[in-house]
Amino acid sequence: MAKADPATDAARPLPFGQGLLKDTWWFAALSGEVAAGSLERYEMLGEPVLIGRTRAGQVFALRDICPHRAAPLSAGRVVDAPGEGESIECPYHGWRFKPDGACASIPSLTADQDYDIERIRVRSYPVRESQGLIFVWIATDPRLAGEPDHEPPQFPGVVGGGPKLVERMDFDAHMDHAVVGLMDPAHGPYVHKQWWWRTEHSMHEKAKAFEPREFGWAMARHAPSSNSRAYKILGGAPATEITFRLPGYRWEHIQVGDKQVLALTCLTPITETRTRITQIFWSDHWVFGLVKPFLQAGARAFLKQDGDMVNLQNEGLRYDPALIWIDDADRQAKWYQQLKREWVKSRADKRPFVNPIEATTLRWRS
Repeated sequence: MAKADPATDAARPLPFGQGLLKDTWWFAALSGEVAAGSLERYEMLGEPVLIGRTRAGQVFALRDICPHRAAPLSAGRVVDAPGEGESIECPYHGWRFKPDGACASIPSLTADQDYDIERIRVRSYPVRESQGLIFVWIATDPRLAGEPDHEPPQFPGVVGGGPKLVERMDFDAHMDHAVVGLMDPAHGPYVHKQWWWRTEHSMHEKAKAFEPREFGWAMARHAPSSNSRAYKILGGAPATEITFRLPGYRWEHIQVGDKQVLALTCLTPITETRTRITQIFWSDHWVFGLVKPFLQAGARAFLKQDGDMVNLQNEGLRYDPALIWIDDADRQAKWYQQLKREWVKSRADKRPFVNPIEATTLRWRS
């Protein structure tokens, strides 16, 4: 049987609902969720990932499997052994690994046993900490990962100190279906029926200008639709811009005079069939001190409604049907597919990414 060729595999387009993007930064956790001296276990793209922080404050990410007997290193502890510095101690036999994955010690070896521990490594992942968020780089071929060729996104509107609200939920859906559902502009009146948001009875025609952005696109800044009642609590004249960026970031940045609101949604594949949705809100607007309980309830309601619809959709997807996407309401779904194809092709060709999206105005009813 011929061996798989990572370079050839990387050049193949990823069919919708299959495969996950590599060579990019995935959101893993909030900085505050990884305390000094702690080890936290995550699953990302089907890989067990340990995200830890040394007592000195350094964040690191390792494959959460000890190469000795496969025990999760996250079940161990951070130790500071003489002459080694801080390391991660496996709970099974005490093997220790430095934050970069290099083996530091095998306690069971006797003084006269000559074993080259430098040959032993745990796979390490590039990790960045930015704006209070932790990102992990997942490479197509971890043996050739090297240094990432771009940095995680910088989000506008990270103001007012720490996040005002964080909500997360795991959806039983492939990343692609989660993204398309997130960017779908027409499902709101049917899936998200709240008196304070909108209903099918308030639907009207909309026209929004879109433009390309780095690794994605944006709905250009505009006044919120008149049937989106929740914006009215901000007062003034809110102006909002909604952006999507590969591999799975969607954010809405609202400006009301000199105040800002940022609603960031991060999608992280746990496996091919399960995706974690994390919603994070920042703001320096005074109203958040009053409406936080209502905002929290609303965010949970939205996620649950989307999750219920995903479960319902899965009933049909079990039969692998052909999906009909129409313009303009489904144009963003098509853009997402175009971006994915270009991402895979540009990485395989070892050339810069070229955004295939052009500025345009889309029209739909919602």
